[in-house]
Amino acid sequence: MDFLRQLVLYISLMCLLFLFVGLYKPWAMLWWEHVQNRRKVIKLYGTIGLICYAIYWALYFVDLND
Repeated sequence: MDFLRQLVLYISLMCLLFLFVGLYKPWAMLWWEHVQNRRKVIKLYGTIGLICYAIYWALYFVDLND
């Protein structure tokens, strides 16, 4: 369970890093899109980052050993 919590936390931190890189250069993080802009970067990486961070805290309160 600790491995899963750490994995989700690292994914969340990587999304935060990608968000900052994408705010500087949107093309670097959205190279597959036809239109790359900062709003799309915030929508994609911000949403994934927040969801993973919420899962991280939800797993903190879940104890499967009981």
